[in-house]
Amino acid sequence: MLLLNAIFFASFARAENDVCKLWQAKDPALYSRDGDIIIGGIFSFHRNFQVKTPRFTTMPEALKCENINYREFRLVQTMIFAIEEINRNSERFSGITLGYRIYDACGSITQSIKSAMLLLNLQDESITEQNCVKPSSVIAIIGHSESSLTIGIAVTIGQFHIPLISHSSGCECLSNKKEFPTFFRTIPSNYYQSMALAELLKYFGWSWVGTIQSDNDYGNYGMATFLQAAQRDSMCIEYSESIHRTYPREKILETVKVIKASSSKVIVVFATFVDFEFLVKELLLQNVTGIQWVGSESWITAKNFAGEKGNEMLRGAIGLATSNSLIAGLTEFLLSLRPSDNPENSFFKAFWEDVFNCTLINKTGTLNKSVCTGSESLRDVNNQFTDVTDMRIPNNVYKAVYAIAYAIQNLIMCKNREEQYLNKTCQKSKIIQPWQLLPYLKTVNFTFKNGENVQLEEDANVRYEVINWQLTAEGKTEFITVGYYDTSLLVNQRFTMNNIRIIYTGNQTQVPTSICSDDCPPGTRKAVKKGKPICCFDCIKCAEGEISKHINSIDCVKCPSEFWSNEERNTCIEKEIEFLSFVEIMGIFLITISLAGATLSITIAFIFFNYKDTPVVRANNSELSFLLLFSLTLCFLCSLTFIGQPSEWSCIMRHTTFGVTFVLCISCVLGKTIVVLMAFRATLPGNNIMKWFGPIQQRLSVCSLTLIQIFICIMWLILSPPFPNKNTSAYKEKIILECNMGSTIAFYSVIGYIGVLSFLCFLLAFLARKLPDNFNEAKFITFSMLIFCAVWITFIPAYISSLGKYTVAVEIFAILASSFGLLFCIFAPKCYIILLKPEKNTRKHVMGK
Repeated sequence: MLLLNAIFFASFARAENDVCKLWQAKDPALYSRDGDIIIGGIFSFHRNFQVKTPRFTTMPEALKCENINYREFRLVQTMIFAIEEINRNSERFSGITLGYRIYDACGSITQSIKSAMLLLNLQDESITEQNCVKPSSVIAIIGHSESSLTIGIAVTIGQFHIPLISHSSGCECLSNKKEFPTFFRTIPSNYYQSMALAELLKYFGWSWVGTIQSDNDYGNYGMATFLQAAQRDSMCIEYSESIHRTYPREKILETVKVIKASSSKVIVVFATFVDFEFLVKELLLQNVTGIQWVGSESWITAKNFAGEKGNEMLRGAIGLATSNSLIAGLTEFLLSLRPSDNPENSFFKAFWEDVFNCTLINKTGTLNKSVCTGSESLRDVNNQFTDVTDMRIPNNVYKAVYAIAYAIQNLIMCKNREEQYLNKTCQKSKIIQPWQLLPYLKTVNFTFKNGENVQLEEDANVRYEVINWQLTAEGKTEFITVGYYDTSLLVNQRFTMNNIRIIYTGNQTQVPTSICSDDCPPGTRKAVKKGKPICCFDCIKCAEGEISKHINSIDCVKCPSEFWSNEERNTCIEKEIEFLSFVEIMGIFLITISLAGATLSITIAFIFFNYKDTPVVRANNSELSFLLLFSLTLCFLCSLTFIGQPSEWSCIMRHTTFGVTFVLCISCVLGKTIVVLMAFRATLPGNNIMKWFGPIQQRLSVCSLTLIQIFICIMWLILSPPFPNKNTSAYKEKIILECNMGSTIAFYSVIGYIGVLSFLCFLLAFLARKLPDNFNEAKFITFSMLIFCAVWITFIPAYISSLGKYTVAVEIFAILASSFGLLFCIFAPKCYIILLKPEKNTRKHVMGK
């Protein structure tokens, strides 16, 4: 028991003296300065790094960074400038002196997290052992420019409640306060930029585009939002490719191959300028031109892109960028830097040697380089570091530093009385913990001298500049602001374009087109191609009777029943109205024939009247002959009621007049046939039949048979009379004006009654066909009825198969043909004897047999 107690107390005593030991020497900050409060900074001083696979058997080697990133180094110097400017005016900030520790991330997420961990627990480089529970000495961290690296940093330091303010990480995902509660930024979320890019394409009418994004959180999230907005605006994406600086060249070449094989002439690039530069270099080697580039803010304002040839290739590019704002004093600060200002800084030496292509110290392998004197001037150099015309992102860094300074001042001065009352974060001493600063960063709100207001809470009211790449006569790149995009305005008013000429790809001033299919003109409709996006379609001409009045109509609209489509299928025009008119050739011909028939009937009646006392006229029952000629005249004339535009009265007159006159005609013929039969029957001995069919009976029979038809017609007119009708179904492009029968039963009753009388007449005439030749009127009646029946039998199929005015013409032709058949067969032989063979017009010749 005593042994156990001894072991316990010995272990406890050792635990009290436990210290943390660094496994290896701490990576020094590339830039550092002591102060009352330290602000951390993480930037990619270099563009990329050499990838090495860890062996997990030895300590990992230090990351070897490559290619100095001038844009990022300019941001570093902007941060230093802002801190020094604040320190020069420390009385404005409660006498607090700010220091900084700035690390190089090399574009590596591993190195970014490592830098964040170093900023969490800053030690003096001369100290190798210290207590493990020492709190962090950084109040906040500024960085990183890339969203993916910023996410890694935010996740790492979020658990320790260290504020992180990014100047360029626009990933929409970082707006999630549950995942990133300590994250702030001085740049709008890419959500608004993605929506604005989609509206920019819509503004220029580019509906068929390709997309390229960085294979990181910045590119993937930004492009996902853009694709949703583009799909909502009916845009189509031909292809979507990913790029990254760490990709092998073969994969970049695959993207180039896709671009060259595509039909879209507009490419939206949502990528970091470092990633995009790798693609631009390959496009230059492949001599790919004629592309209209649309860019995000990360690269659209990057000058000297892949050299002068890259600038030439990207001429005419259009994109969005945050508002530009010059920072007073920064230009002089940047251009006056010298190696002598910080002779121990190894990075600045490397930077100076890279800029002037010289060496500050004679080194092996640098025989081709001149020796730097250190007196060279950055004013004589034109690169991304010395370019002070575009200070959009540096201005964001500048705002981030001042936001921290104002938040510290508010915390020390206890300006937030609510927090003071709750006894949460009000701090009078200069020893401030990062978690105390968080609520003050959320509420920080200040305005620079130029009127620009700064607050870190995300605002939905975002304003972008529309940037156009243009080259001067000297070949220098200029970023011309040609318009603005303001989310605070109505959707259709958010783009405000300046009256400045826009240069497009190929130095064109006319907006290039990028569509999968040309617009479908009026008169056609869109039909999506199978297996293609909705922007790829064929233009199908509208069917007959359908039109489309607008470009790219999805469907054709059917014309009203009384209208028809024109040849171009873009307007409904009134249908041609068709009826048998008096002025057309067919109408004139039928009128002529009808009047000729009526005239001939009247002429024959006149002849018969002049020769009424001759044997031929008297022997043929002159009273019925005159009545027959009268009815035939009416038959010829009734055909005229079928010609002309149908009206209510003409429709009534057509069929009733036709039915009554034809029954009167057939009744007369039937009476003549019966008279002939009765006459020869009466010559037989003891036969007294003629007294039962004398003139009175003949008149009564004709009147009775005709009255039956008149009764049928009266009932027809009372119950359901004919009426004019517009037939729109017979012809697609015509309206047939016709007479609707009203009651089909009544119509067929009228026709059927005529057929019965005609058949009866034909039958009786056929029975009397063998009467004596000199007085064989029954033979002529038989022929006439045979023609009559033949005409009307052939009329039925012809009537059914005809349409429009030809139906009426067939009906008129049947009336005229049957009337002429009766007229010629019955009266022509008699007129021949009366006029040409008067010697046969004697009683002796008539009674010869």
